[in-house]
Amino acid sequence: MFNLTLASLATGFGIACAVFHLPGLLKPVLCGALLRKFPRWTPIGVLFTLLGTGWFLYYVSQETVSDFASIKTALYYFFGAVGVATCIFVQDFLPVRGLAVLLLLAAKLVTEKARVVESDWRLVLVTWAYVWVFLGMWFTISPWRVRDLINWGTASPARTRLWSSAGVLFGLFVATLGLTVLR
Repeated sequence: MFNLTLASLATGFGIACAVFHLPGLLKPVLCGALLRKFPRWTPIGVLFTLLGTGWFLYYVSQETVSDFASIKTALYYFFGAVGVATCIFVQDFLPVRGLAVLLLLAAKLVTEKARVVESDWRLVLVTWAYVWVFLGMWFTISPWRVRDLINWGTASPARTRLWSSAGVLFGLFVATLGLTVLR
């Protein structure tokens, strides 16, 4: 996808992780309040679901398995319709479901790019991708778990700061890997 390398993915995902967690470190009360709204914030759910649908449709369009060649167009329209219909008819925990799709697709991208890298440091990203796969499947099956995890993780400003600082540090670590050893 767009000739991305594992180094650029590590740098991008690492920076995104650090930036995402930074508000929780700096303003834990405000961040906690915003995070608690996430599981049922439908507009972001529509955005995530449509992004995930578009990304998945990109992968369908790139599919070269001859067994699916005759129905590829039908599958393309079917999956597109499912993505749009999900935004209309399955709005309960839609942000969580959309995030789950994005996690699964991001994991596919990372593991695909990691196959050609020789460094053992690639396993940091592969492991992170497998965590995304686990979370994507778990959150698809039981999306209310995200609400419960967010409520637990933001129960106090100190806990929010702790998890946020861990996220910032991990993100910086992954970005550093992308800028150094994964080049």
